[in-house]
Amino acid sequence: MKRKIAFVINYFYPDFASTGQLMTELCQDLQNDFDITVIAAQPGYAGEKIKTTNKFEIEQMENMKIIRIKLPEVDKASKWSRMKYIFSYFVLAQIALLREQKVDLIYTISQPPVLGGLIGTIGKFLKRAKHIYNIQDFNPEQAAAVSYTNKQSVFKVAKAIDKMNCSYADKVIIVGNDMKETLVKRFSNKRIPSHVVINNWTNENEIIPLDRDNQPIHNFLYENKLENKFIIMYSGNIGLYYDLENIIKVTDEFKGYKDLAFVFIGEGAVKDAMQSYIKEKEIENVYFLPYQPKDFIKYSLNAADVHLVVNQKGIKGVSVPSKIYGVMAAGKSILGVLEQGSEAQMLIEKSNNGIVVEPQDYEGIRNAIEYFYQMDKSKLRALGLNGREYLEQHLKREISISKYREVLKEVAER
Repeated sequence: MKRKIAFVINYFYPDFASTGQLMTELCQDLQNDFDITVIAAQPGYAGEKIKTTNKFEIEQMENMKIIRIKLPEVDKASKWSRMKYIFSYFVLAQIALLREQKVDLIYTISQPPVLGGLIGTIGKFLKRAKHIYNIQDFNPEQAAAVSYTNKQSVFKVAKAIDKMNCSYADKVIIVGNDMKETLVKRFSNKRIPSHVVINNWTNENEIIPLDRDNQPIHNFLYENKLENKFIIMYSGNIGLYYDLENIIKVTDEFKGYKDLAFVFIGEGAVKDAMQSYIKEKEIENVYFLPYQPKDFIKYSLNAADVHLVVNQKGIKGVSVPSKIYGVMAAGKSILGVLEQGSEAQMLIEKSNNGIVVEPQDYEGIRNAIEYFYQMDKSKLRALGLNGREYLEQHLKREISISKYREVLKEVAER
């Protein structure tokens, strides 16, 4: 008989969040091995309006049962709005989990921060189930890196709770080798929880290198007035942990470059501030576009010449920007704004598919942009394809999902 797993994962298809896309693919690939129930919020990551009035709605997706939770709309620029959303999710997801019958294994992720893991800790004891805790981002370390609050007591309490989540989990899954160092540091080398590193991924069969004369890419460029432009693109969450509100200021030095375009695709807490800066400085070669549909990302990624993969200072060992896998799959060069020794920096170095600049080194970012802009087209293309080759050898989707399958089976059958 199949073991029953409850995935409590906040974002799930058709949400645009990268973790939602990863978890959707993971559940789809495991649905024949396990009896899967997914507990997730109603789609709303990109500001979609939720029409239902029901707190819980149940639907079927292939062989999986999906429990959708209705949550309040969130203004990502407002801390109060974020907290209201997070605590509503925590309470309702916990209720949905406790209602589920005969759960063998609870799988939670580190979203929302700290409370995502706490759902699994509580559920483990009340449901007498096993718990796997997948840490996509370490918090409160991530929030502390950007000084989200100056109340140190909040960080201390949050860290104590999340250490407890790790301690009581039957297995902790982290997504980068640098994150392993953070886990070890949390416990000062004493009684470190059982853990494993499993990289995130992209669907390398779906996202492949494509030329600009591909019709959907050509249409995308034409519709957004980006034809014949050298494009530097950022695609993903325009949020608090990437220093984008400062990186955007580098574009002022390139506003006279008529054939150079900076394209930011996505939504997030600092987007309004970035747009205000561009308007104030009258910079005409910076473009903001909404999230692209999942089945169109393979084209939008290929529209760029260079992709920005960035993290704020202090994020090393705390989070891995999962967008790097899609960029590598598309065979595009990377301008990384990353700390030395971070997972993404090491991937760029090992694959030789880009340039890395330290966070907050804005002169270095400017110089790297100029270097890419002047680079021979054939050399730029070869640099990007190095990333694709490395991904095919070391980072295929099936490699990571096979590791998940083995871990989930081992823990569920103990």
